[in-house]
Formats: sequence, C-alpha cells, structure tokens
Amino acid sequence: MVRQELRLTGSGGQGLILAGIILAEAALYDGMNVVQSQSYGPEARGGASKAEVIISKDEINYPKVNECDIMLTLTQVACDKYIKSLKPGGTLIIDKSLDNIPNRDDIIIYKVPILETAINKLGKPMVANIIALGSIYELTEIVTKDSLERAVCDRVPRGTEELNKKALEEGFNLIKAHKEECYGDVC
Repeated sequence: MVRQELRLTGSGGQGLILAGIILAEAALYDGMNVVQSQSYGPEARGGASKAEVIISKDEINYPKVNECDIMLTLTQVACDKYIKSLKPGGTLIIDKSLDNIPNRDDIIIYKVPILETAINKLGKPMVANIIALGSIYELTEIVTKDSLERAVCDRVPRGTEELNKKALEEGFNLIKAHKEECYGDVC
C-alpha cells in the first residue's frame, strides 16, 4: 500500500467522524503519514456526514479525498450522495439496512449488518462506528490490529473500553461471516 483514501459516510450522530479520527490515529501509531478531515450538514445530528482519511507511506501533498479507494456507508442518503466518489475497482461497505445497492459493476460491494449488530448483539447502537472500523480492518488490514485497538481504547469514553473492544471484534467477525456474499465482479 502506497496510498489509500477512505470515506466513512452516514448520518450525524452515528460516530463516523470519531471513527475517522480513530483510524487516523491507528495509522499514526503504525508510522504512516495521515490526513483526516470531516464534514456534516448544518443539522449535525441526522444530516449527512462524512469523515475522510488518507493513509500513505509517502508524503501527502493534497489533503482532500477526490476518489476514494474504500467507502463505508450506514445510510441510503449518504450512499446516494457520495457513491460517485468511489473509484473504479474500489470497495464499498454498506449497512444491510440500505434498500438500494448502487448499480455499479466496477466496484466490490459488501453488505453487512453493522447497525443491527450494534443494536441486537451488543445492545448499544452507539458502537456501530467501532463495528464499522472492525469491518474496514478485516477487509483491508490498512492498519495493524494492535494499533487499531489501541486507538479505539485511547478515544472512547473511559469505562467503555471493553464494550468497544467487543464491538471491534464483531466488526472483524461480520466480514468473516459475510465475505463471500459480495456484489461485483471480483470477490
């Protein structure tokens, strides 16, 4: 990996901006160059939001994501808004709750139950962002597992470290369980 551009999208309040910060910190722990940015609608909670992370072994001269290699989305609105920015050959991770799978045959799509797992398996919807990070890791190994876990524990509220470690593990397991259920030409 020389350079990977990621976009995490969803709705304000789902914790994807924190997830972007955690992923960036994990890459820093691994000695990589990183840029992290974020934006969200004026609604803050409920409006479309995105976190962008660029991870590179080389210098990063331009800090914005134009065409991402990996996109994760938890809402249909965010998926529809940002899907055009996923480059051909890229990977899309979408939550199982999305009704419309993008009609693109030039990307790989994984549809996994991130939100459902947070609610039904862990009983805490607020850990969906950490489950999402576990899913990204399991597909890409973009950072080391140790660095990701360390970054999660450094950023989550004190007293929730074990819950968030479980959420990360659930994200790993989601991809292991659903890796063969993908859409696109290459899996």
